[in-house]
Amino acid sequence: MTLLELARKEGKAKVAIAAKVDGDVVDLARPVPEGASVAWVLPTDPDGAEILRHSTAHVMAAAVKELFPEARITIGPAIENGFYYDFDVETPFTPEDLEKIEGRMREIVKADLPFVREEAGKAQARTLFPGEPYKGELLDDIREETVSLYRMGDFLDLCRGPHVPSTGRIGAFKLMNTAGAYWRGDSKNRMLTRIYGAAFATKKELEEHLRILEEIKKRDHRKLGRELDLFSVSDDIGPGLILWHPKGAAVRRIMEDFWRDEHARAGYDLVFSPHIARLDLWRVSGHTDYYRQAMFSPIEVEGQEYQLKPMNCPFHIQIYKSRMRSYRELPIRYAELGTVYRYEPSGTLHGLLRVRGFTQDDAHLFLRPDQLDEEIFSLLDFTLFVLRSFGFDRYDIYLSTRPEKYAGTLANWDLAESALRKALERKGLPFAVDPGEGVFYGPKIDIKIKDMLGRSWQCSTIQVDFNNPERFDAAYIAEDGTAHRAIMIHRALMGSLERFFGVLVEHYAGAFPAWLAPVQVDVLPVTDRQNGYAGEVVEKLRGAGFRANGDFRNEKLGYKIRESQMNKVPYALVTGEREASQGVVTPRRRGGEQLPSLGVEAFLDLLRGETVNPAK
Repeated sequence: MTLLELARKEGKAKVAIAAKVDGDVVDLARPVPEGASVAWVLPTDPDGAEILRHSTAHVMAAAVKELFPEARITIGPAIENGFYYDFDVETPFTPEDLEKIEGRMREIVKADLPFVREEAGKAQARTLFPGEPYKGELLDDIREETVSLYRMGDFLDLCRGPHVPSTGRIGAFKLMNTAGAYWRGDSKNRMLTRIYGAAFATKKELEEHLRILEEIKKRDHRKLGRELDLFSVSDDIGPGLILWHPKGAAVRRIMEDFWRDEHARAGYDLVFSPHIARLDLWRVSGHTDYYRQAMFSPIEVEGQEYQLKPMNCPFHIQIYKSRMRSYRELPIRYAELGTVYRYEPSGTLHGLLRVRGFTQDDAHLFLRPDQLDEEIFSLLDFTLFVLRSFGFDRYDIYLSTRPEKYAGTLANWDLAESALRKALERKGLPFAVDPGEGVFYGPKIDIKIKDMLGRSWQCSTIQVDFNNPERFDAAYIAEDGTAHRAIMIHRALMGSLERFFGVLVEHYAGAFPAWLAPVQVDVLPVTDRQNGYAGEVVEKLRGAGFRANGDFRNEKLGYKIRESQMNKVPYALVTGEREASQGVVTPRRRGGEQLPSLGVEAFLDLLRGETVNPAK
């Protein structure tokens, strides 16, 4: 009996697209092993979604080969929310080509062609792909002498599977866009054309996905950065280097002031460090051994090599080492908004989210072993408070463990991982283990915040480091009068200010909460006769510490209101003849709601209530 026959017998043939046999996902055409445990895989299951998307990639490749016979095929995996397939073509596909391909795909789905698994020896398999050199390369990489293939109509592909029983079981899909991609991701190889597609079990899921993509486009921080005049990147300066415009700089200043004030309250000492140091410093820290590919080339100064700093930690260690420390002084907490520079290939740069120069909200803590557990626990509280302050109360937490290439002893790694795990468990925070994703000098806790659309962003990190204190001989005099090695914690709450700001823009779609908004109030006189009164209102607002602008242009009131709303200013205060004579203002929220007229002092009280940090 095949799995498909068993599915029919159990009434599951119409919903199951594959099966799990003793934990392994296989096609329904496979025979049922005697005594095996069988579970049905549905299109809505994670395994089912991957099968659905991979099968859709095969359908797309078949359509491409029919419409563009000269195209040479490579690989076509399932990815999150969809699939892609890479093709070697002389001319990249156009949007019109994608429409034709998608139309042919729908015809293939309607034909309900079966996916048939075949097996062949490698030598025979080579003969089945004439004119397809990439399939030959893939066969070279396969160790087994027998390979699996899948036939669907006239289309044959080298594939491990599994696939849906037939094309008619494929759900809703849409071809999205094309991109360039090097074969095997190597820039020395030929550039291929990649077609991306989205695929879901139902039309409703696809439509929701497309709606979210449209919302992502509207919230794109690069687009809003231009429209709201927040920041820019200049080719004359260089890619990945950010110019902060006055409005963007205003938000950044608020972020930095909040950060400094809260760190002072939490017992941190603020420090500053240079942007450059002798290359030897990075040799001692281990960055030249483990991090060289992300560092800019050294600069020669008076016969010595200097390096733009990729990290702040060696500088903070030098401050710590500037004099002998006693165990009574610990923990010592140094914090710095330190700008660092890292080489990122130009193709990976992305607005504020991936840059070459950025400012870390960095801190390094030096402590005794007996202080480690409590300090990590406190750090988790501090981190979550900062994230909540900026409107992020959803997140995923990961414990990243020892990577394959690491520095230090196994005993210290085990101690550090144990301390991080205990703090998370004591705090009652759910977390997942991310094996091998720690940094070379120690394990870490990573917190990935979720924005309004449910997207995850890596920002906060807490890292335990035994390695650098040993490399730099960072010690303290213990109670017994002897020198003991300090433990060091690397810690960032927002991560990169540039990246965090970009996430904030997309999270709020540029409509920052009142306490963060670069301009909190626009004062709009109806005619020139009210300019004097409007100016007085602006001065009162500014005198009370609020960020207010007056729009004194000779424009109609409706135009001024619309522009204020487009600039996403929380409040517009209309000041016409009545308001000026009565000494009041008429507020309008940026969403369009008009409030009753009220006195300036009453409005100031309203504004004070709305500009308090919500996490406090």
